[in-house]
Amino acid sequence: MTMIKKVKENLFLVVVALAYMVMFITSPAMGIESVKSSGYYIKEMLMIMPVIFILTALLDIWIPKERIMQYLGKDSKVKGIFLSLVVGSISAGPVYAAFPMCVMLHKKGASIRNIVIILSSWAVIKIPMLINEAKFLGPKFMCIRWVLTIIAIIIFSWMADKIIKDNDLPGEELTQAGLHINRGACLGCTLCANNYPELFEMKNKKALVKSYKTLDMDKLENVTKSCPVKAISYNENKEM
Repeated sequence: MTMIKKVKENLFLVVVALAYMVMFITSPAMGIESVKSSGYYIKEMLMIMPVIFILTALLDIWIPKERIMQYLGKDSKVKGIFLSLVVGSISAGPVYAAFPMCVMLHKKGASIRNIVIILSSWAVIKIPMLINEAKFLGPKFMCIRWVLTIIAIIIFSWMADKIIKDNDLPGEELTQAGLHINRGACLGCTLCANNYPELFEMKNKKALVKSYKTLDMDKLENVTKSCPVKAISYNENKEM
């Protein structure tokens, strides 16, 4: 039963491992190339993601929630669409680097529509990409593709905003009086469990709050600040 439970908890990894085994059996050369490619992307992620976590944490500290709601919230309208396109277009790094930042922006009041625009523009209309596109395919091709892509992004972001609701995304869960932990946004980095093991533990690669009678507020404050996606919050005035 324990083995079955472990398999269910890590189903994606099990499927990937089985796929590699099949490739090595049926086509060893393809299997070797697949492992090399996977190693390259894992190395890239290990180099990029720590920087993204730090930048996300700094932005969360520096930019107040009211500003995010004003410029990227549901009432930002054209201003929010334009700013979202700019943020995505001037970004650097692969699109998966945008996910922690978008989690933070949504938590602070950014609308679903603007989150979709940021992710989409990050993926397909980044300035470095456009420069290379113009170089190899010509400025005319780049401009036409850019305009059509912008139109498509705006349409699909409007559709996504109508279909996806805020509560469909990972949200804060009240675990004990005043203590919130967003297990959906949790990255499983283990910082909270390592820095405050008396209060936090890891289960299914997500942070979980243990039962407690008293809180070490200094430790809790440090853990809250160190969380890269700000998945932990505490409000002493709230009750269960």
